[in-house]
Amino acid sequence: MSIIQQYITKILVTSAAAIIASLLLSGVHINSASTAILVAIVLGLLNTFVKPILIILTIPITIFTLGIFLIVINILMIKWVATLVPGFTVENWWAAFWFSIILSIISSFVQKIINQQQENKEE
Repeated sequence: MSIIQQYITKILVTSAAAIIASLLLSGVHINSASTAILVAIVLGLLNTFVKPILIILTIPITIFTLGIFLIVINILMIKWVATLVPGFTVENWWAAFWFSIILSIISSFVQKIINQQQENKEE
C-alpha cells in the first residue's frame, strides 16, 4: 500500500472512530461525516506538528507526573480541534478525555486489523 493510501486509510479510520466516539459520549457532537473527516485531518496535523513540541516543552512536568501529563496534552489537542473545526463540539474536559481514549482504542484496533489483512495479502 502506498503512503497516500495509508494516509487516506488512517484518516477514514480516525473519522469513523470519531463518529463512533461521538455516538457513545453525550458531551461530544459531530454534525456530519465531512466534519468527522475534517476532525481526523486537523487532529492528525496537530498530532504530527504541534504535539511533539508540547511534549518536549513539558518534559519536566511529564517526568514529575510519571507520564500522566501526556493525558492533559491529549485533552488539549482534542479541545483545540473543537475550536478549529466548525460542527465539532466538546463540552468539557471529561468529554475530551473519554473521546481521546475511545478514539485511540478504536483506531488502534481497526488499524491492526487492516495491517493484518495487508500482511496476509502480501504472503
